[in-house]
Amino acid sequence: MLENSFGLNFFLKTPSTENEDGTRAIYMRVTVNRQARDIATRRIWHPSKWNVRAGRATGNKEETKELNAYLDSLTAKVFQAKKALLDADKELTADAIKNLMLGKEESKRTILKIFREHNDQIAALVGADFAPGTLERYETSLKHTRDFIKWNYQEDDLDIKKLDYEFISQFEFWLKAKKKISHNTTMKYLANFKKIVLLCVKRGWLMRDPFFAFKFTKREVDRQALTESELKKVWEKDMGTGRLAYVKDIFLFCCYTGLAYADVYKLKRTEIIEGIDGGKWITTKRQKTDTPSRIPLLPMALEIMEKYEDHPQCENENRVLPVLSNQKMNSYLKEIADLCGVKKNITFHLARHTFATTVTLTNGVPIESVSKMLGHRNIKTTQQYAKIVDRKISDDMARLKDILSK
Repeated sequence: MLENSFGLNFFLKTPSTENEDGTRAIYMRVTVNRQARDIATRRIWHPSKWNVRAGRATGNKEETKELNAYLDSLTAKVFQAKKALLDADKELTADAIKNLMLGKEESKRTILKIFREHNDQIAALVGADFAPGTLERYETSLKHTRDFIKWNYQEDDLDIKKLDYEFISQFEFWLKAKKKISHNTTMKYLANFKKIVLLCVKRGWLMRDPFFAFKFTKREVDRQALTESELKKVWEKDMGTGRLAYVKDIFLFCCYTGLAYADVYKLKRTEIIEGIDGGKWITTKRQKTDTPSRIPLLPMALEIMEKYEDHPQCENENRVLPVLSNQKMNSYLKEIADLCGVKKNITFHLARHTFATTVTLTNGVPIESVSKMLGHRNIKTTQQYAKIVDRKISDDMARLKDILSK
């Protein structure tokens, strides 16, 4: 096994309070790949008779010779421990050498245990450094990792030293073939897992990254949105006063605000404020990323919101809209699509795409503004959502033709 650096030296430890005779404890420092561990030699010596550069006692007295011989024997034991680790193809670390020197059993580091510790730390920082959605993604990734280890190795956990390219390759296969997870989502789960692997590398527990030769590739996804005519069909379709009417209104509200399901579900009346223009704005934080989102309310969104001012559930729970569970809402949306003659698979995320393309970008709203309203941290994320439709391209080219003709 390769090593980047190895060092060994003896030194007199500076105590908080010196011994009465001025002597100090002698310590041995083992350094591997810039990680150092100190080991007590259980010997003491006076600084006036110590060569700092050599790390040995000075003088010709018998006690000096005995001490130096003892330190030489400890040096030999360190190199024996180092050789034993290399011969056994074990990870060479300062901790491993120290444990062998002290006769301790090296603690076994396992994948799921480290993953669990990582997630527990994120959970403790939710609301401060992390959004709830981040914890949820890592918890799902942990579950998939646990299930894969059980399936492929028939084990409840696995030593991190068994992590190699074959593990990653089989994990990818299992996610796609056995769990039927799409390629892009598989890449997201593997990226989450890679963070755990890199923690092990950075801490010196793994000598190399098993992801080194693995290629993370994202496939282009055709993100659908309702066209202007399809949006008009849904708006104008009378759904009566029952559950379909509620679902239609909430879906359209998302089409005209860009809110995701989780965000409209938790939207409070207190999050509707007076904006800089004197109109009503939504000011909220995205559930998924905990990033702020400020959205001026369009007349269509205001009209829907005002319909539910006296709704009992909205009044009692300080909610803007009476949102049902995501599963029920998406089920009812399929009925609405059939009734409106829309052939697309309407889901709540389609509303977010519709806001990005048909409602905003198509009508000339700059992508920077759309990105802010969607609560994206990076404009590249907005570009994935906001597919520029043909009408926008046509309008841009028409303006160019006017400029060129002049």
